[in-house]
Amino acid sequence: MRLLIWLLRATVFVLLFGLAIKNSGPVELRLYLDAAWQAPLSLVILGSFAAGAAIGVTAAFATLVRQRRELGQLKRSLPSEKRD
Repeated sequence: MRLLIWLLRATVFVLLFGLAIKNSGPVELRLYLDAAWQAPLSLVILGSFAAGAAIGVTAAFATLVRQRRELGQLKRSLPSEKRD
């Protein structure tokens, strides 16, 4: 089973690497105040994915912290004999 998973990972890596090589042409990102940035398309896609993942992890972390705080408050509100 481990061999099958590693073969699947290797296949996905090779396919994505080939896609990145095929899409290495420059694209121009036009920003505010007439600023422009040129970069390879694969780099722009990777950067967009990384930014989205970072935003998602940050949002999940904020929710986790809030839930842990609420759980601690609920545990403190229990009678002392029922705490374990």
